Amino acid sequence: MLTATRQARILRVLQDEGEVSVDGLAGMFGVSLSTIRRDLNALSAEGLLRRVRGGGSIEADAIPFGDVAGRWHPEKDRIATRAAALVADGDVVLIDIGTTTRLLARHLRGKRITVLTSSLAVVDELRDDDGVELIVLGGVVRKNYNSMVGILTEQALSQLRAHICFLGTSGLRADGSVMDSTGIEVPVKKAMIASSERTVVLADPSKYPGGGLLSVCRADAVSVLITSLGADPATLAAFRTAGVEVLTV
Repeated sequence: MLTATRQARILRVLQDEGEVSVDGLAGMFGVSLSTIRRDLNALSAEGLLRRVRGGGSIEADAIPFGDVAGRWHPEKDRIATRAAALVADGDVVLIDIGTTTRLLARHLRGKRITVLTSSLAVVDELRDDDGVELIVLGGVVRKNYNSMVGILTEQALSQLRAHICFLGTSGLRADGSVMDSTGIEVPVKKAMIASSERTVVLADPSKYPGGGLLSVCRADAVSVLITSLGADPATLAAFRTAGVEVLTV
């Protein structure tokens, strides 16, 4: 097997399972531990994964939340401001994880709404706002990205119904696919879509095509896409063709 092919498959395994061992990968691909370590070092150097627990295990989607928050900040804030304008007093609002959704929460302060979220960053923005009824979804805390994931999160979502959901993404494809890079987050995003009357995707310029090997949904599951001026025309055309309202700011 070519090195590039093996490394791509390693990333897919990580994104499906969240964390695996060096020994497990070596057995899976029938290669030595040293070969796997070289693969992991190469992928780590590209920022595609990080070592945890002393290097014996590895985890995908390694860039810390704080590092991501500083990228494309003006664009994200404009997107968040436009998204907040879609929310009216009395709405039940479901907010996904992400740096743009954190900014959205900041712009929702003062509205008399109910917010459901799996994002600890959103909780931090709204915890002291008396006008917001804040409902925190349970689950396992994914510390590097301030999120909650797992079956408890999904079960909570199955019992709730929101007027509008604001969804983050790792990437948007020209065929109208909404992508994510982490397997343990994808079921939560799917459950959010299923629990909402309308789904709004927030996408800064880095999302074209962005990252992500896993499909969250197709364009026809999205009601509104809010993005930046100059976003990829072919991708925006695919979403418009699917009946999505595209707002550029």
